[in-house]
Order: sequence, then structure tokens, then C-alpha cells
Amino acid sequence: MTRVRECASEAVTSCDMPLASIPSPSQGVWYLGPLPIRAYALCIVLGVVVAVWLGERRWRARGGLPGTITDLAVWAVPFGLVGGRLYHVITDNQLYFGADAENEWYHIFFIWKGGLGIWGAVALGAVGVWIACRRRGISLSAVADTVAPGILIAQGIGRVGNYFNQELFGGPCDYAWCLEIEPGRPGTVPGALTYHPAFLYELLWNFAVAGLLLLVGSRFTLRHGRLFALYVMGYTLGRFWIEGLRVDPAHEILGMRLNQWTSIVLFLGALAYFWLTRNKTTEEVIVPEGGLSPVSEGAEADPAHLHDQADDHENETRGEPDETAAPDDKTEKAEEAGQR
Repeated sequence: MTRVRECASEAVTSCDMPLASIPSPSQGVWYLGPLPIRAYALCIVLGVVVAVWLGERRWRARGGLPGTITDLAVWAVPFGLVGGRLYHVITDNQLYFGADAENEWYHIFFIWKGGLGIWGAVALGAVGVWIACRRRGISLSAVADTVAPGILIAQGIGRVGNYFNQELFGGPCDYAWCLEIEPGRPGTVPGALTYHPAFLYELLWNFAVAGLLLLVGSRFTLRHGRLFALYVMGYTLGRFWIEGLRVDPAHEILGMRLNQWTSIVLFLGALAYFWLTRNKTTEEVIVPEGGLSPVSEGAEADPAHLHDQADDHENETRGEPDETAAPDDKTEKAEEAGQR
């Protein structure tokens, strides 16, 4: 998108382009033969990969079995995608239904064009994780605390997909970091060429809160979903003001966008949960019954220790004796009798 073309466009009535700005990508999809490669989808996949990788490291550090978070992601990802899309369609139904809808109704299935509500993704994704945790016999709250920083990082990476789709921008601005948006897109203002890069604000906010969670988690023992509650509070705090910058069509209640009200409700709910669970000290199940024994709460897992536990567990499963185990009473008596 060149400035010359923007200034020549009939939709633009002025050409007050700032001396510096962030250009938008000219395209967000590439074709590998007949196969479309979409930037939005790539960002979502990359975010999931990073979140799972970080979650695995943190889970093993708490004494959990390797591969657990990866297995849970098999449930969380499809549930989360469906939940995110449902939230978007429900809260922005005017985009798909009605006489003045910008899209056909069946476009609700075109997830690759953007449109995922994070709270629908988290809510339904949590249902998928809950099902998987029950099947494995491990604590949902322990998993939630473990993956919270990774979720925020994944959200930040996913916002890059909004950049390629030229969506999630704020009102007009003329700062050096303002974003060039193609005229005619939903939310654009006649005569304005650059807008607040709300996607970038949220990306930076998510990364900052994720770093804070990692720092807090390393210095304090926050269990039973309390670190996840901090994630909710931190994210909604930023989302509230970033949402207020957006100019794309959305439902409003008392002058505020629906997602701002959602942020308020979730922030207060997370704050209440954090306070009410401050004295909760019951043990969380990190390893399912019959699996390896967990390390002590708050301690880093020793890889060599986990390896030894895994070997012991495998020997028990195969029925092989543990050479390091102390001899039982019958063995000691038999040896004494042989010596006599």
C-alpha cells in the first residue's frame, strides 16, 4: 500500500500523512501451488507451539511427567478455536447476520480471515483441559498456573496475525508509530490514513505481563490457580484501555464496548478468587496415581532425579527387581541361615 495510491484514492479527502508511520503488509496470504498459506493461521500455530514448549518446561520443573502439556494441548487447541470463534460470532453478530451485514452468514466458518474472541478461546479451551486433566488424574489448577505465561505469549504472537489482516486498530493518530490502514476497511475514517496500532499495544502488554508472571512465579509460591488469576487480572487491565482505543463496529453498553465490560467482570472475578484462595494449602496432584512421585512444592525438579524415577517406574512395570532396594526380612534370614 503506497502513499501515492492512498492519496489518489477517492475515499481519502486529505493527505496529511505523518513523516513516519508503520506500513501495513500488502498481503496476508501466499500460495504454495493451490494451497493458501495464511499469515493469521501461521501466527496462531506459532503461538500454540511456543505456549506448549514453555508449558512443558514449567511442568517438568514442578515434577510433572514430560509430555503432559503436549497431551493436554491436543484437547485445548480445538476446543479453544471453537470457543474463540463462537465468542466472536456472538459478540459481533452484526458482521454476519442482518440486512446490512458485511459478510455472508456462512463466513462464520472462515476462521482464517480472522475473528477469535480470546475469552471464548480461554473458556472453552479450559473445558477441554478439564476433561483431559480428569482423564489423567491431575490437578486443573496446577496446569492453569503452569501454562498462564505461555498463554499470554501465544496471545501476543497471535496479534501479529491481526497486523497482516489490517484489523484491531484504534482511532486516527499522527505519531511515528501509527499504523497505515487501507481506506474503506471497517472502522476507518474518511480523510485519515494512519491509526493507533492497537494490536501492537496489546502484543507488548501481553509480553510484559507474561514476563511479570514468570518473575512472580519464580519468587513466590503461587498455587491453586492463583498465578492464573494474576494472568486474568493483568490481561484484562490492559485489554480494557486498549479496547477503548478501537474504532471498529462493536456492541456498546452505557457508552463502553462489550469487551470492556467483559474485562471489568473478569478482573473482579479473578481478584475475588485470588483473595479467597490466599490461605489454601491442600496438595495439588502433579503426577497421576501410579505415576512418578512429584518433587516438593516450589522446588525445581532435578532432571537426573526424574530420570531415576522413570527407570524405577519402568522396572516396576516390567516386574524387574530394583537392585538399589534394601533386602527384605526373608532374604536377610535366608542369608543368615546359609552362613550358619
